[in-house]
Amino acid sequence: MRVLSIVHEAGPTGGGGIFERAVPERGDRLDRWVAADGEAPPGAPSDWDAVMVFGGVMHPDQDAEHPWLAGEAGFLETALADGVPLLGVCLGAQLIARAAGASVGPSGTPEVGWVEVRRDDGQDDPVVGSLPDRFRAFQWHYYTFDLPASAVQLAASEAARQAYRLGDRVWGIQFHAEVDRRMLDHWLREGRDELPKPVEELRAETDRYLPTWNEQGTALCGAFLDEAARLSA
Repeated sequence: MRVLSIVHEAGPTGGGGIFERAVPERGDRLDRWVAADGEAPPGAPSDWDAVMVFGGVMHPDQDAEHPWLAGEAGFLETALADGVPLLGVCLGAQLIARAAGASVGPSGTPEVGWVEVRRDDGQDDPVVGSLPDRFRAFQWHYYTFDLPASAVQLAASEAARQAYRLGDRVWGIQFHAEVDRRMLDHWLREGRDELPKPVEELRAETDRYLPTWNEQGTALCGAFLDEAARLSA
C-alpha cells in the first residue's frame, strides 16, 4: 500500500511517531506531507490507499493565523468524497470532522496528560475495538468536535469525546496514540508552562503508562492499516 502521513511540524517530535514507523515495518510505502510548510499536497488523495493526519499546536479553525489550514481541509474533503481510508489523531480528528461538516471549537475542559478513556458500550469497531474497554491515554488538546452527520462515537473521557467512525473507512481519535518517548520528552519540556501538574509527576506517569500505551497504539495503527488494505484489495 501507499500511505500518506500529514504532519504539521517537520521534525520527528511533531510527526506520526510509532504510526509512521509501523508503515514501512509492514512493507508498505510511507509518504509525508508537512502541510504547515504551505506547500501543495504531493498528489491527489486517491493516489494513496490510506491517509493518516496528525496533531499540531494550532487549532482547526485558525485559518487567519494559518492560511494553509483551508487547503488541508479541502484535501480532506476530497479524500472523504473519494472514499480514501482516513485516520485522524487529535488535530487530525478535528480537521476531518471539520471537513465532514461538523462544528469544531474550544473544549470546556482541556486535557493535558494521562487520562482514562472508555470505549462506548455496544460498539464493535475493527479499529478502535483493538483497544481495551478502558485505557489510560496521553492527551494534549484544548479543542473538541461535534460528531459529523452519520458518524458513530466510539470512546469518551469524562471531559470530551475521544473517538468516532464515519462510514466504514474514516476514524478520528482525540488521544495521542502515536507518541513515543522522544516526542513526549520534547512536549513536556517545551510545553512545561501548560502542564496541570509538576513535570516530574508527569514524567513518572509516563514511565508507568507509556510501554503499555505504545503496545496499544501499535495495535490500533495496525488495525487501521489492515482495514485500509482490505478496502483497497
